[in-house]
Amino acid sequence: MDRCVVLVDAGYLLGAAASLLAGEPARPRITVDHAALIQGLRERAEADTGRPLLRIYWFDGAPDRVPQPEHRRLRVMPRVTVRLGALTRSDGRWAQKGVDAAMHAELTELARNRACADIVLVTGDGDLLPGLMSAKEHGVAVHLWAVQAADGDYNQSEDLVAEADERRVLDRAWITRAVRVSDTAVPGTPHGVPRSEIAAILAAPLPETGAPAGQPAGREPAVAVKNGAPQTGEPPCPPPHRDATGPAVKGVPTPKDLASLGRPVPPPATATLRWSSDRGWVDRGTPEEPPEVAGLPMLSQLTTAEQRWADREEDITAVSGDPFEVGQVFARRWAERLSAPVHLQQLSGEYPRIPHRIDGELLRYAARFGLLAHKDDQIDEQDRYAIRAGFWREVDGRTGAERAS
Repeated sequence: MDRCVVLVDAGYLLGAAASLLAGEPARPRITVDHAALIQGLRERAEADTGRPLLRIYWFDGAPDRVPQPEHRRLRVMPRVTVRLGALTRSDGRWAQKGVDAAMHAELTELARNRACADIVLVTGDGDLLPGLMSAKEHGVAVHLWAVQAADGDYNQSEDLVAEADERRVLDRAWITRAVRVSDTAVPGTPHGVPRSEIAAILAAPLPETGAPAGQPAGREPAVAVKNGAPQTGEPPCPPPHRDATGPAVKGVPTPKDLASLGRPVPPPATATLRWSSDRGWVDRGTPEEPPEVAGLPMLSQLTTAEQRWADREEDITAVSGDPFEVGQVFARRWAERLSAPVHLQQLSGEYPRIPHRIDGELLRYAARFGLLAHKDDQIDEQDRYAIRAGFWREVDGRTGAERAS
C-alpha cells in the first residue's frame, strides 16, 4: 500500500520536548496544543515520505490504562489511534509499562500485513530494534525521527539510529509550533510557589479571625531569613498554654496532648475549636452557611440532558484538564445557566469559600479529568487551590469583583 504510518512514543516526544524547552523532562512543565502537534506530524510525514497518511498511532502510559484528558482529546481526532500502556510508580518515579511492547507489536503487524510502504517512528528506545529490523525485512522503509536534544547529543539508541533507513530531527522551531513552556511553571521558579490567584485564597482571612485561610487561627506566619532573602517556612508554635497542674498545651489541645495528660483538659476560654475539611476551617457546632447560600442551585440542577451531552463533548475535545481551567469552565456553565442573577452575587459574597454543595460538585467534575489518577484517588492540595482559584476568576469576571493578590 502506498501510504505512510506514524508511530509516536508520547513519553519520548513530550519528555524530550520538555527537556529542550524547560530544561527537565517533566511533562507538566509544558503545555501542548495536541491538534497542532498532530497536524504537524501529518504534514511532516507526508512531506518526508511522499505518501498520504494512513494513520497516526499515539502510544502513551496511563495509570491503570485509564485515558487521561489528553488521550480523550486525541482519540476523537481524525486519523489518530491511541494505545495505552500502564503507568506505575517505583522508587518515587513514574515509569511506563507495556508501551514498547505495544509499539513493537503494531510495527511488525503493519509491516507483515503490508498495510503501508513507509513507517515513521518517533522514539528513542532501543527495545524497538527487533521490530524495526522485522519491518525492513518485509519491505517497509523505516523513518526515525528524533527530538532535538537540549545538549546537542543523542537522545536515541545508537543501534536504532544505525538501522533506520531515513533520519530526521524535529528541531526547536518545529517543536514550538505546538509546545510551549507552561504558564504555571516559570523556569527558575521553585516548584510549589502558588499563582497569585491561589495565594489570594490562601491569604484571605477566616471568618471572625485575622488568620489566613491556609493556617489555623492563633498562629502567625513564619519568615526565615536565609542569605539576606526571606524564605517561607513552618509557622512557629504559639506561646504554650498551661493549666495549674498539667504540662504545656499549645493553643487548642490536640488528641495527642490530651492523651499525654491522662485526663481531659478543657481548651482555654478564649480558644475556638476549628476543624479543617474540604470546606475550609469550620467552627464546630455553629451553622456553616446561611440558608440563602446553602440553597444555591447546583450545576446538575441547572443542566438539561442536551446541555449535559454538549458539556461532555466539550470536555473531551476542548478542555485541557489544567486545574485552573477546569474551575473556570465549571463556573462559566453554572453562571450562564442561572435563572436568578442574584445567586451569582450571593456566591461572590462568600469568597474565598465556595458553598460546600457546589464545591463538592466542582471537585467531582475535576475528577473526570484524571486529576485523581496520580494521587492515590485524592486530588492534590495544590490542584484543589488551582481549581478553586479558576472558579473564582470566572466569577469575578462576571461580577466585576476585584480580589487583592
